[in-house]
Amino acid sequence: MEHLPLRGLRVLDMTRVLAGPLSTMLLGDLGADVIKVERVGRGDDTRGWGPPFDERGESAYYLSINRNKYSLAADLASERDRATVMSLVATADVVVENFLPGTLERLGIDAGEALQRHRDLIWCTISGFGRDSRRPGYDFVVQAEAGWMAITGAPAGEPVKSGVALADLVAGKDAAVAILAALVGRSRAAPIERHVVVSLAESARAALINVAQNALVSGVEARRWGNAHANLVPYQLFQTRDRPVVIAVGNDEQWIACVRALGLTDLELPELSTNSGRLANRERVVRALEARLIERPAAEWLRALAAANVPSGVVKSVLEAIQDAGDASPLTGMPSSVGGVSRRPPPRLDEHGDAIRRLGWGALPRL
Repeated sequence: MEHLPLRGLRVLDMTRVLAGPLSTMLLGDLGADVIKVERVGRGDDTRGWGPPFDERGESAYYLSINRNKYSLAADLASERDRATVMSLVATADVVVENFLPGTLERLGIDAGEALQRHRDLIWCTISGFGRDSRRPGYDFVVQAEAGWMAITGAPAGEPVKSGVALADLVAGKDAAVAILAALVGRSRAAPIERHVVVSLAESARAALINVAQNALVSGVEARRWGNAHANLVPYQLFQTRDRPVVIAVGNDEQWIACVRALGLTDLELPELSTNSGRLANRERVVRALEARLIERPAAEWLRALAAANVPSGVVKSVLEAIQDAGDASPLTGMPSSVGGVSRRPPPRLDEHGDAIRRLGWGALPRL
């Protein structure tokens, strides 16, 4: 039998684009019943973010973050549709939304009132730049303003964003964590404490982790290192005879194992025996490894490094990485990252609307 720890939990998903839908998909992967409320006619913005589209006309972007959900199309300006949504709120465990401040209140949907009325309800607001900001939250803008682009890219090149929308992804996972924590403590929490607020900007700044701490401790501005590491050497990309590899030496024992695996025992020197010494001699170490690694194909070096337990890997294409995932599907996406289960494909717009409007949560089949 499938292990679904959130079986029976009711989640009303009033989000769109990426961070919110990702957070609710994770809850759905773990067994929650998730109803996705979408705009009439258009649905989630990402339904149109293509090509590519599948044979049903659904965009790959939308499919990637909306499995294990049911779809209800609702016009929140309509009294009838708003009443349907509020009836779902009344018996939900969690509401997740990413509307700009004041938007839902003007439509007659007030988080504070709902939390006062329903003592077990958790309400999660996901914003771009904080509880009171009306700036729309787009990942690219957040990556720029949160310091990420200033430290990403070639040292002498221009600032570069991540290849995936990581600010959205981090915020979505932060939201899921915060929701689960709020659920654990909801019996002891006041209404205001059951209103969880996560922002892309705050999640992105927090995700600077050691880069931020380096700047805090040293007082020196962080800079771009390309495929190298500010604090570790060697910890970067190298070119072999046929394709690039990465070597990630994380401690002094791995350093000795690395130089022996590469046949560079002339680097077993006192001044290079510690990471601080290798940092001080970064160019010398990197030049020696570059000259050695270019002599043979990647597969040969990776076998030698693996035998020595040195962290290393080949730079794979996306299709190669997907092959490693095993259960990836064109319909339901990549396997769950939280040990969950793909039980339902992403819904078509308003696919379950008629049943939900008639029966509410009771329209959803029991697992």
